[in-house]
Amino acid sequence: MEAIVKEAESKVNGAIEALRRGLGKLRTGRANPGMLNGVKCDYYGEKMEISSLSSISMPEPRQLLIKPYSREDLKTIASAISSANLGINPQVEADCIRIIIPPLTEDVRKQIAKQAKSLAEEAKIALRNIRNDARDFIKKDDTMSDDYKERVEADLQKVIDSGVKEVESILADKQKDIMTI
Repeated sequence: MEAIVKEAESKVNGAIEALRRGLGKLRTGRANPGMLNGVKCDYYGEKMEISSLSSISMPEPRQLLIKPYSREDLKTIASAISSANLGINPQVEADCIRIIIPPLTEDVRKQIAKQAKSLAEEAKIALRNIRNDARDFIKKDDTMSDDYKERVEADLQKVIDSGVKEVESILADKQKDIMTI
């Protein structure tokens, strides 16, 4: 039955990774190439990630520089960034796209911190669902003794508790990062 705990642990790690990816897309007032993760543009009829069509660099703390491998992709990439609702405005230059990250106001910082908190809450809900699914499976299994079921549930709860602590730690770090000017 340790397999149940191991499976729950891998699902917990997946939920935490999903939280990290979600938080990575939130603006912090500084440039971050991760902001563009998940932004896809049309490439000969296929949807492709911007990072696979170009190189992304940070020449300054508040600036991203995107150099497409092909100059024909400049306008396509710029329109994909504009339509992604990231709150940034790409500037197309001769052979690259420059994105200047505007400074965040206090109200915008608070809104982004609320978004981060809601993402963390979704991760906690996912952790509770993982725990409930595993508990249901344990209760339905008639091959285990009651003492063994309690031990497995205790191990499961430890995994969930450590996941919740990690989610809270990640959230605290991100909120600190967002609120730092």
